Amino acid sequence: MKTDRHATRVVKACVTMIFAVIAGVSFVLFYSGPGPNVEAAGEPLSAPTGVTASDNDYNNKVGLRWDTIWGADTYTVLRNTVEDPGTATEIGSTPANFFFDHTAVVDQTYYYWVRAENASTQSAPSTPDTGTRAMGKTAPGPFDPLGPPPMPAGNPITAAKAYLGKALFWDEQLSSTRTVACGTCHQPAAGGSDPRAVPGNQASVNPGPDGVFGNDDDVVGSAGVPVNFSDGTYGISPTFGVNAQVTGRKAPTYLNAAYTANGLFWDGRATDIFRDPITDAQILDLFGGLESQSVGPPLSDAEMAHQGRDWLEAAAQIESSTPLVLAENIPAALETWIGDRTYPELFEEAFGTSDVTPARIAMAIATHERTLFSDQTPFDRALQNIEFLQPSEEQGRQVFVVNQCNVCHGGQVFSDGNFHNIGVRPATEDGGRFNVTGVEADRGSYRTPTLRNGELKSSFMHNGRLQSLAEVVEFYDRGGDFDAPNIDHALIRPLNLTAQEKADLVAFLSRPMTDPRVANELPPFDRPTLYSEGSRVPVVSGNGRPGTGGIVPVVTAIEPPIVGNPSFTVAVSDTISNTQAVLVIDDSDPGIGSSVPASGIFTRTVVNIPANGSPAVVASVSIQIPNDPALVGQTFFGRWYVNDPAATNGFSVSRLFTFTVFGEATAITPSTVFDFDGDSKTDVSVFRPNAGSLAENVGPEGSSSQWWFLRSSDQGTRGLQFGNSDDIPVASDFTGDGKTDIAFWRPSTGEWFILRSEDDSFFAFPFGASGDIPAPGDFDGDGKADPAVYRPSSGTWFIVRSSDGGLSVVPFGVSADQPIVADYDGDGMDDVGVYRSPDNQFWLLRSSEGVKAFQFGAPGDRTAVGDWTGDGKADVAFFRPSTSEWYVIRSEDDSFFAFPWGANGDVPSPGDFDGDGRFDPAVWRPSDRTWYIFGSTNGFQAVLFGANGDVPLPSSVSVN
Repeated sequence: MKTDRHATRVVKACVTMIFAVIAGVSFVLFYSGPGPNVEAAGEPLSAPTGVTASDNDYNNKVGLRWDTIWGADTYTVLRNTVEDPGTATEIGSTPANFFFDHTAVVDQTYYYWVRAENASTQSAPSTPDTGTRAMGKTAPGPFDPLGPPPMPAGNPITAAKAYLGKALFWDEQLSSTRTVACGTCHQPAAGGSDPRAVPGNQASVNPGPDGVFGNDDDVVGSAGVPVNFSDGTYGISPTFGVNAQVTGRKAPTYLNAAYTANGLFWDGRATDIFRDPITDAQILDLFGGLESQSVGPPLSDAEMAHQGRDWLEAAAQIESSTPLVLAENIPAALETWIGDRTYPELFEEAFGTSDVTPARIAMAIATHERTLFSDQTPFDRALQNIEFLQPSEEQGRQVFVVNQCNVCHGGQVFSDGNFHNIGVRPATEDGGRFNVTGVEADRGSYRTPTLRNGELKSSFMHNGRLQSLAEVVEFYDRGGDFDAPNIDHALIRPLNLTAQEKADLVAFLSRPMTDPRVANELPPFDRPTLYSEGSRVPVVSGNGRPGTGGIVPVVTAIEPPIVGNPSFTVAVSDTISNTQAVLVIDDSDPGIGSSVPASGIFTRTVVNIPANGSPAVVASVSIQIPNDPALVGQTFFGRWYVNDPAATNGFSVSRLFTFTVFGEATAITPSTVFDFDGDSKTDVSVFRPNAGSLAENVGPEGSSSQWWFLRSSDQGTRGLQFGNSDDIPVASDFTGDGKTDIAFWRPSTGEWFILRSEDDSFFAFPFGASGDIPAPGDFDGDGKADPAVYRPSSGTWFIVRSSDGGLSVVPFGVSADQPIVADYDGDGMDDVGVYRSPDNQFWLLRSSEGVKAFQFGAPGDRTAVGDWTGDGKADVAFFRPSTSEWYVIRSEDDSFFAFPWGANGDVPSPGDFDGDGRFDPAVWRPSDRTWYIFGSTNGFQAVLFGANGDVPLPSSVSVN
């Protein structure tokens, strides 16, 4: 990306129309990132860090944990009674990052070391830690100390997979808006649930089945995302407006969730049989509930997704994201393991290949969750007779057992894993388990939650209406609140507890059940600080100007203003309908004046507010923040201005919102056109339709066309067979490795076929319809070409952004236009452009500088757009076959120059053949199959290359 050629006043304001259905367009993404960057075989491994051994926490073992080490796939544990690793004994190995020594003897202090290993090498032993097995004997009874959870055979725990899952769990980039992570609603210090789900917090209230706020059926749930669409824009929810939607049930804990074999969620709909979200093939047949649960929220348009999101889009967004780039205070061990790697590289270490698939995302998250078992509570030690409960806590245990609470809340996780109706609300409001099974006896039944870490939760029950353990005890003491035929009255009945018994019961359910590592978010329960928890969220402040009804337009700005964000959305609501609104973002407050500001340094964008019946209206702008280092640290100020005849001066004004761009811009170097070897020089190259067979037939079955190129780096020639004569060449750098990928679009099926330059494998996907014109380009500035088509019938562009898998729909052009894609404003993002041949007009929709048009040329001219002057901006240019002259409009000052190069019958094929950043005039002469190139630094070249009927690839983007 041209990060050094543009100042801070650039941003791509991509205002796109919202289509519920885009007729004739379908798309599936199979993007693969660059090759893995794991530690090479034989490279030294770092010694494990963070080694901790338990001290009198267990009566039958010593527990060890350590940090995951980049490149290791096995860890060997060594033990000694003296601090000497040289004489230590190897007592076991594991692919995980925890281990239990069951051979330790009571009261013996041991030194433990851990060594990281892979097939080629091993590390030095770690720094040691001492551990001791406690004296004590576990007494039989209704409770058991917690042991490690079971794991499915098809998804064993490995340290790398657990750390990958941890990164994914806390990455808000898994959501469409980049504002919600799994960890947003599931935090250790909140008992594994949502700390925001507090009765009385209106932002966490769902109105319940009757849809009316403020009555008894309200639910305290979890705030997710606003109604949003694939193009980044927002919609209106009939219930929540433009605010974040709230789930219809309280978020259950994710801690100690791996022990059940009866499905997860309150209603058990996440089954233990885990199926591939794409193919529906069965992957796990037992204990797959965590995997099944993990695939739900990323597609929920209330929790994390845009309307109609599918798993391929979600996976593509993760694949192109920098791991945890939005988070702060990332645990040091996790940050070290991630390093500077991409998600594909992390998947390579965890799974063996770099494919980022939905199933793998779920399996990694589930693996992380399986490592989160809180087995170091005071009650676990009491059960093992290592320590005693306090008198009130012990009395509470007796109250618990005598009143049969342990019938449902027994065992090692204090849950039977079954579903019960206990009378929290009428069973007709929410069917619970009945919604899954259809069995009437299940109506109003919900999974028995674990009691571990319960005192940390902010609300209780499936609807979150009880806000303390004391309220929970009172609920059970009165025998529930609503009767139903399927309530077991032998258990749910008035208990008639005394005040002291209630206090003792609360005491038992509090400290004894809480693992201090969970409460204090210590490893393995440590975590990053989320973007949504920090100080970088845009701030709305001050006053606005009211309009009709005395209402001030409401601005919504919640998404991360991180450099390079392909979709930073700002919305306005609570306005009149069928009017126009202007978003102005500047380097100072645009103010509340007598006129709407005429400009904005960051953006000034006009949108239409639809006529759908005030006040339930919303308009929004999805803004692309350039990957420009100069933007980082800059603060911007914005307001909405809404045309409203009832407002002073004829327009109302929103309150001020302020944000500061953060992050680190990555230096993305734009790919040189038709550079097949990555040396930043255009290569002489041709497409040869219907040419017969080659040894290197790398395309789909039936391929008959050939691609030939002469590498400028070593003058080597290569030919590959890929595609057919009717296919349209669309060669570009789709994988972001700096090399042009051979690619074509098949008009008959609307399919794209792309041959990866990295390994000559190809992938294909449908995108487009009959009559479309393919026009790929790097429209989002991430260094990868985006599939795009121009539809002349509607004058509309359809673009699939490689950065997040989202779809941009851009109306620009008329039926006679032909696409001319290039970066006309030098911001590192290609721009939509069309050539209108009947009028000899060039129309450009520049991502940073708006619309510009030129009338330039004459009938019969062929376009030759490119950076002819070396200023980082494409220049409008054409070649005139009748005179073999070239005409170029300088992007610097709109002056033009012309020169002759070529002869009658030549095919214009310009490019940067000498790698100096400037286009060179070049023609291919079919009569002698010779390229005539005039380099701006190395002068004239004549290169014999090609055959009769060939299409020079640099000419494939030229139109007339």
